[in-house]
Parts: sequence; C-alpha cells; structure tokens
Amino acid sequence: MSEKATFDQVEKTGHHDSKHGDRALSVIGDQRVTLTEEESKRIRRKTDKVILAILVWVYFLQILDKSVLGYGSIFGLQEATNLKGNQYSLVGSIAPIAQLALQPFSSYLIVKVPHRILMPCLCLGWGIAQTAMAACRSYGDLLAARFFLGLFEAGCLPLFSIITSQWFRRAEQPVRVAAWYSTNGLATIAASALSYGLGHIKSDALESWQIIFLFVGLITIVTAPFVYWKLDNDIPSARFLTDDEKPKAIERLRANQTGTGSRDFKWSHIAELALEPKTYLWVGLALLLNVGASVTNTFGPLILGGLGLDAYKTSLLNMPFGAIQFIVILSASWAAQRFKIKSAILVLLTIPVIAGLAMLYTISHTDAHLGSLLGGYYLLAFLFGGNPLIVAWIVANTAGTTKKSATMSVYNAASSAGNIIGPLLFKSSDAPTYRPGLRSVLAIFVTLAACTILQAANLVFLNKLQERKRVKNGKPAKITDYSMQDQYHDAGDQPEDEITSVAEGEAQLGHHVRIGESAFLDLTDRKNDEFVYVY
Repeated sequence: MSEKATFDQVEKTGHHDSKHGDRALSVIGDQRVTLTEEESKRIRRKTDKVILAILVWVYFLQILDKSVLGYGSIFGLQEATNLKGNQYSLVGSIAPIAQLALQPFSSYLIVKVPHRILMPCLCLGWGIAQTAMAACRSYGDLLAARFFLGLFEAGCLPLFSIITSQWFRRAEQPVRVAAWYSTNGLATIAASALSYGLGHIKSDALESWQIIFLFVGLITIVTAPFVYWKLDNDIPSARFLTDDEKPKAIERLRANQTGTGSRDFKWSHIAELALEPKTYLWVGLALLLNVGASVTNTFGPLILGGLGLDAYKTSLLNMPFGAIQFIVILSASWAAQRFKIKSAILVLLTIPVIAGLAMLYTISHTDAHLGSLLGGYYLLAFLFGGNPLIVAWIVANTAGTTKKSATMSVYNAASSAGNIIGPLLFKSSDAPTYRPGLRSVLAIFVTLAACTILQAANLVFLNKLQERKRVKNGKPAKITDYSMQDQYHDAGDQPEDEITSVAEGEAQLGHHVRIGESAFLDLTDRKNDEFVYVY
C-alpha cells in the first residue's frame, strides 16, 4: 500500500478472519502499509499525549488512594476506629484479598468490555470506596470500604499493561510502563505533602484522617467522566488519529507479534498459559517482589514513626522515599530500553534493597543512628523499579489478547498475594524494630534474584525452540526482531542472509519468506513461530 493510502482505501481481502483475529484486521486486512520513521514518531507522540497521559493520571490516583491509609494511621485513624492488635494489618491486607478474588473475572472483563467503558467504571468505583472511608467508625467499616477499594482496583494494572502493549512498540514499552508505574513515587510524595497540609486543618466536624480520605476520593470520582470523554478503545476507533494514520499506527506494531486487541475470549489461550513454566516464574517474581512493596506502602510511615518522630515529620521524611522511587523506576526502565535487557537490571535492583533491609535489621533503633536508619529505609525504594520491569517483560513476551489479559491477571493475583503476605510478616508486638519481618523479607529478595536468572534462562531456551519451529516451517532460524530496535523498520525487511537461510532447497529457488503475516491473527507466542522472546 502506498504512503498516501487512507483508512477508507484499505482493501479488505478477506483472507484473514477478523472475527477471530485482531480488530486491526478490519482496518488493514492482508495489506502492508508503508510508513517512515518520522510518521512513526508522529503517531507515537500523539499516542503519548492522549493514551499515556490518561494512564499516568489514573494510575497516580489509584496509588494515592491506596497509600493514604498509612498516613491516616499516623493522624489518628487507629484510635478513632478502635483498632486492636493486628487489625490494622488486616485492614491493609483486605484490599489485595479483594483484588485476588476478582482476578479470574478481571481477565475476562478486559477482553470483553471496551476499555473506554471499563476504566472509568473502575475509577468511579474505587473513588467512591475511598470517599466512604472517611465515614468509617469501626474495624468492620474499614474492612468493607477497603474491600471495595481493592475490588475496583483489581483490574487496573492488568488493564493498563494491556493498553500499553496494544498502542506501543515493544522497544517503547518499558519507558511507557515506567511512566505510569513511576507515579508510585509521585503518589508517595503527594500523599506525604497532602497529609502534612490537610493534617493542619482544624475542623470540629471532621478529623484530619477523614479530610485526607475525602480529598483524594473526590478527586478520583471527578476524574471518571473525564476518562470516558478522552480514552479510545483501540487504534481503529482512535479519535486523535486521522484516517490516514490509523493503518500506519497498526503497521508500526506488526513487528511486536503480540497483536493489537481482540474481543474474542479464547479458552485455548488459558490452557496454554496454565501449562507453561514461564507463567509460574512470573508468579514467583510478582509474589516475591510485592511482599517487599507492601511493607513500605503499609508500614513505611509506621517504621519512620517508630524512630521517635511526630506525625508531621514522619509525613515529610517519607517524601524523599517517594522521590527515590520515581527516579529509580524511570532510570531502571530507561536502562532496560537502552540496553535491551531486563533480567540483569532486575537483579541489580535487588542489591540496594538487600543492603537497606540489612541496615534496618542490624542498626540499633536510636536517635543516634537516625541518619543510618533513614538511609537503610530509603534504599528500599529501589524495589519499586522492579514491578514496571516485570510488567514490561511479561507483555513483551506474551502474545494473544486472552493470554495477555489472563497472564497479567495472574501477575496481579500474585502481586495481591504478596501484598497480603507482606503486612502479616510485621506483627504489632515486634514494633518498633520489626526485625522478624525484616529478616523474612531479606530472604525473599535473595530468592527473587534467583528466580529472575531462572526466567532469563527459560526465555533463551524458548527462543531455541522457536528457531527449530521456523526451520521446520521453511523460515530463517534467526530473524531480526525489529520491534526492539529504536528506529522503525518494516517487519518484513529481513537482512538478505536471513531471508535466504531457509529450509533446504527453498533458498536455491529464490523463495523469500515474508515475516509478519501472522502478527494480527491473535495467535499466542507459542503458536506464532515468528515470535522472538526478550530477556
């Protein structure tokens, strides 16, 4: 197809069944679209301004609503609601329990419900739950409100991951995932600042923690209709792209070999992921990492408070932690995109976390060692660089809409399980040092590094299997993965030595293999022999 071909002029050949393939087939059919590097950049910039901007803001609100529980605690929540013993830990765990319960339904909803409908509904739901927390006066009230908060947040991370994979090239995904996931750090800064500012408001009708919950909850509720107004379901329905740009926006994703989205829920995809060892390694990575993440989210302010600081200083001293999170997430994901490797960077991120945990465990919790203890606590922020890397790693190595959605739901379920386990490792009787919990998390991060290395080795092995499949099917054993290159290239433009190194006999006949013909057929990574795993 020529560069000037428009959306309306795309010929539908009917060779590909659009019902069971990607929705993109209704736009592009069997045709190849020519686009330049500059056109690819223009489409990417437009997508960043609309799709990525929405992801960043909504994910920021989700983390903000989730994290203000810890700040509510230091401003009198536990006393006002008469929490006893480990009840605060259970309040912190109930949201991920709800997330865990909804994951099987989440993967189905992400495939079947248009994103423009699903995201604002989720946003509105958890905003109402967060606002309702201001009215809680007992342990039961808090459990109910936090349960619904977790229920509506359950589909958030899988949905955001799927959206990122359906709009951006694989080379672009790590930094885009980091852009919205890094709001973990910004939300920590914002929650600290808001708690400090709102905590000074004197009101006869409302306590400080109620004002904090009301403020962040209402912002989320107001955001929901804005998301419905601006978000688009997919490339074919994108209002910010011209008719000429839509086929090109689809074509630039062909080399991903992961598709652009289908409304067909396929049980064969579920069966495949259930039988794959890499699925269980993703589960291990998510579970282990998020045990540590829950520690800082739920107990970070309390650990700082255990250093003998008042509520206001505790809020302010958590701001540098958020800033480090933000910097580490963006830096780690930039490095993964720059050097085209995720596993090694993920292992490197565990080193400062292990050092920080060791410092908190061994250094005496006295005012004389306040600086060292804060340094150890701030090192824990490096663990937040891991989740966006794992998310980007999963979506880059999973093809097929149903399989991607289910895999991300499994990832989120494992993350939720980690968030459930984490707070339970820290018993109130161990305050203020929480040494038994710190010892457990220290062992968990050593195991995380080992699982990362194991997954990388597994993906190398899977690429060897893919090469054998290609040779058997008369294709080059090795193909250039243009989806991981910084510059856009036509997926079919393989180097000449690769094009001709096909099965015996075909090269002599001048047979050229066109790469990318199956990119939009909604095939899984195991079913598509042209899929290249990245590690």
